[in-house]
Amino acid sequence: MTSVPPPSQPPRPAPSPASSPSPSPSPSAPSSLSPSRAGDFMQCPLLYRFRVIDKLPEKPSEAATRGTLVHAVLERLFDNPAAERTPGRATALIPGQWDRLLESRPELAELFAGDEGGERLARWLGQAEQLVERWFSLEDPTRLEPAERELFVETELESGLRLRGVIDRIDVAPTGEVRIVDYKTGKAPRPEYAEGALFQMKFYALVIWRLKGVVPRRLQLVYLGSGDVMTYDPVVADLERVERKLLALWEAISLATRTGEWRPRPTKLCGWCDHQALCPEFGGTPPVYPLSVRPAGDGQDDQGRMDPVRAEAGRPVALDGH
Repeated sequence: MTSVPPPSQPPRPAPSPASSPSPSPSPSAPSSLSPSRAGDFMQCPLLYRFRVIDKLPEKPSEAATRGTLVHAVLERLFDNPAAERTPGRATALIPGQWDRLLESRPELAELFAGDEGGERLARWLGQAEQLVERWFSLEDPTRLEPAERELFVETELESGLRLRGVIDRIDVAPTGEVRIVDYKTGKAPRPEYAEGALFQMKFYALVIWRLKGVVPRRLQLVYLGSGDVMTYDPVVADLERVERKLLALWEAISLATRTGEWRPRPTKLCGWCDHQALCPEFGGTPPVYPLSVRPAGDGQDDQGRMDPVRAEAGRPVALDGH
């Protein structure tokens, strides 16, 4: 591990209202929790339902797709010998990785429909190139040999709650110290929102701790949009606190799943939500709830429910920074 300097994705344009999509033919109750889905529930319980239970389709966005592309480029750069990990080699990977992304997700071509001259696509690829080049001012890949890249991790807590996610990069020092790194193509948050930004990283640290019995030495967020690096060195007490709060969050999700009460939580982020046409806050009606419903307080226990933490159905549970 090399030395580390001490120390939001770009907003999406508002989508046009979509026609009411039909629920997934095979709806199922939530069975695990990832950082992104935990964030969905904290942001808006109804959004969590639409994504996890109804599995409603969402339009791809330029910002999110650019992030996926940049992540792929940074992952593949480490296939090269250290001396060849240059800005030129990295940016040369962009066209091929974009082609691979299109091959695996043909619907992404819709992003540039009508761009007959290719000007929008060229500008978009140029923005991805700028983000990749900025990374070289924040880290030196010639001095890094990641232990893992784009690693899927999953663990089950004693309570039965399964945690899962994908870690961008794991570095392991010769002394065994572990650093978890996550790339962000947006800008670093303001200081008052820093704790919330670290939630994802503490989630991953908890998973690694429960899987390997090792507390990561450092959590590092690399913000390519603003050229900032945010670091945090966790201790056991941090991870125990995150675990308790995740159990409370899962209890609230379990209660909403059982009762079918998924309440919208209007915020400024609603402007970028694909599901306004189905949201009561915007005069819409959600699809028929596809799971069986039991009223709250019926005295029966749910499979997979956590310790008895009191939570109101559909209400988000506050975690660090939220």
